[in-house]
Amino acid sequence: MRRKASLILLAFAVFFAALSPLLRWYAFPRLAKIPPSQYQEVVLEAKPATLVDYGTMQAKQVEKLTIVQTLKGNVEESEKIEATAGRDVVVWDTLSYVAGPDGKMISSIPERYIFDAHTQDPVHATGEMVDGDAVQRQGIEYKWPFLTEKRDYEYYDYRALKTAPIHYRGTQTFRGLEVYYFEQTIPWTKVRYPKKMPMPGIDSTKLEKQTGTSMWYTTKRMFWVDPVTGAPVNGEEIHQEEMRGGSLLAGRDKVTAFSGHVKMRADYVDSTVALVKSNRTLILLLTSYLPWGFLTLGLILLALSLWLEAKSRRPAGEPAPPAARAPVAT
Repeated sequence: MRRKASLILLAFAVFFAALSPLLRWYAFPRLAKIPPSQYQEVVLEAKPATLVDYGTMQAKQVEKLTIVQTLKGNVEESEKIEATAGRDVVVWDTLSYVAGPDGKMISSIPERYIFDAHTQDPVHATGEMVDGDAVQRQGIEYKWPFLTEKRDYEYYDYRALKTAPIHYRGTQTFRGLEVYYFEQTIPWTKVRYPKKMPMPGIDSTKLEKQTGTSMWYTTKRMFWVDPVTGAPVNGEEIHQEEMRGGSLLAGRDKVTAFSGHVKMRADYVDSTVALVKSNRTLILLLTSYLPWGFLTLGLILLALSLWLEAKSRRPAGEPAPPAARAPVAT
């Protein structure tokens, strides 16, 4: 009877020991993915900021500038692309809406970002665009891969329409989470005018050609990323845009179009951290808690199996070792 029990325990020990690496290296890469229907909104502010008045073409300081970034999963489009791509695909329709202190629009830039639901690698398909123009992204945007590593990544800049390294700068603690801090600097780069701008009667897509006035942009981008989920829990930018040369500036070399230190609003930081904390538990179950738990359970079952096997092999006539007696009080 003991031998039969030891064999059963041994079978369970092998099962749980084998299940441990399967969960981590087989199940996790297939089960962990971004849901196609995700929706998120983030509000960022620059206090104070410098803006150009397009009526006078003079830069002025304002109390506050607001950037509302919305991200909406397009399930219908992701299913269409999956049918030909042969893998799980997420389509994000995003919008970066910039408003001045009076709430009126400064610019509005839409994007369609298509990527692999498991790895976050870009997927090139019809519809991938920035501000209505077709693009082919390289590198990540908005989100890092699950189990982010302590290394540099390639990050796509939708304003400059190019990919540049975003550098790992160390590990920090943010709101009780251990996060990885990343920085990216885009040097002064000539960029396109947004297609939606508060310039009545002027087609911004033809503005540079008609006036010779170009738009230039630079930014220092900072992210604090939860390494388990790959989700940024905080983000900031030191952002500058200039209009340079041409007849629009009436002989001046340049004028600041926008300048400010952009930060996530505190309430959105709180909600983002709460969301990440709940999601990271699911990832840790597949990558840490369950694999290590099953491995430990397998070792315990193996030890019990060997102990029962040793007891079952004791000769029938051999007496059992005497039990230790408790000392008798006198």
